[in-house]
Amino acid sequence: MFDIPQMLILIGTLLGLVFAGVHIAIALGTTAALGIYLMQGDIEIVRLFIANTAYEALRDYVFAVIPLFMLMGEFLARCGAATDLFALVNRLTRWLPGRLALATVLANAVFAFVTGVSIAAAAAFSRIAWPEMKRHGYERRFALGCVAGSACLGMLIPPSVLMIVWGVLTEQGIGRLFIAGIIPGFIVVGLYCLYILYVAVAQPHRVGERGTPAAASGAGPDLQASPPQDEQPLVELLFSTLLVIALVFGVLGGIWFGAFTPTEGAGVGAAASLVLALIKGVRFREIVQIVLTVGRTSAPLLLLLVFAQLYSRVLSMTGVTGAAKAMFLDSGLDPWQILALMVLVWFVLGCLIDSISIILLTVPIFAPIAVALGYDPLAFAILGIIAIETGLLTPPFGMLVFTVKAALPNENISTGEIFRGSTPYWACLLVAIVIIAAFPETATWLPKLGR
Repeated sequence: MFDIPQMLILIGTLLGLVFAGVHIAIALGTTAALGIYLMQGDIEIVRLFIANTAYEALRDYVFAVIPLFMLMGEFLARCGAATDLFALVNRLTRWLPGRLALATVLANAVFAFVTGVSIAAAAAFSRIAWPEMKRHGYERRFALGCVAGSACLGMLIPPSVLMIVWGVLTEQGIGRLFIAGIIPGFIVVGLYCLYILYVAVAQPHRVGERGTPAAASGAGPDLQASPPQDEQPLVELLFSTLLVIALVFGVLGGIWFGAFTPTEGAGVGAAASLVLALIKGVRFREIVQIVLTVGRTSAPLLLLLVFAQLYSRVLSMTGVTGAAKAMFLDSGLDPWQILALMVLVWFVLGCLIDSISIILLTVPIFAPIAVALGYDPLAFAILGIIAIETGLLTPPFGMLVFTVKAALPNENISTGEIFRGSTPYWACLLVAIVIIAAFPETATWLPKLGR
């Protein structure tokens, strides 16, 4: 066990490396190695401990979940499934005010069931939804905020990479985490839609439904003359969307009912999405590019998880986790106040570092505290993931905001404009956090049904 000075050295080293810009994997590995050395005083023990942890982590087949689900999402993104989803939802919601914004949110919700990451959704819908909203006279800030805000759904609705990372760190069932995120995901979708409907009714000029479209968007009179895009036959859109929905139900339903493990489900999903991509005309050269892209993206993430497991073990061995738990439990604060402090820490870190890094740094400490306070681990996981993903929309490093800007290089868009437009969606996520904290059954009900 550590004494207080050694604990402070360990925490200070980690925070110093992170805020100095050292890659999070290196920071976690260095801190873990330092912790083992301070505790054992033998560099050979440090080497053996790191080697054994890496071997045990890499031989665990659950790690294959990440690249396989990313592969599934990438195949569907490249084959035009996102475009078909948006076009179909847009045509089915023509009678609703603010239909293009609603179509963006609803299509993102369906697309989130196959992507697992928000960046892919932000990049795809920036190119799909923004041109249509611009053509129909939507206010720039409102339209861009809708694209960035709705892309957050990729990190909440399963199969989410954040859920996989959380499950690996806390040794929770990844399949149960997936199912736990479904109802909270729909709650967030509902809150987004309510906000859009409110704007469409109370401020219709922001969605191009009053006055001149070009004047509403501030983009110039040439927008009035821009011709509508060719519409695909409804049968083609329905066929494409039904295939995606069938894939979602097949993968998540199989995991829910125990037909296969999350890893096997990810393999089934990747194979089925490959078949769908081939049906929609994706060529062999593109398939090779997709595989290489997923490999480049997932390999650093797997390395991160190895060092995160090492870091988590060292925290437990050295007593840092126990000391943090005792500090919170002996503070005299009510459980909801401690939970609020954790959420506040996540909000602050969301302004500084990326979502996965936040999970790796905080969850090994926060999760045991939440369990000791009596919070359900599944509900706490979903609440934490929503709180952490708010960082995707907060300045100065909101990843989704910069993704939207990068996807539209010729539009002369400022990041401040996107940040302001996405603020209401950040508020919707905050409301969802309060709902789950007050009613944890929103996250635990479906997993209990699947037992």
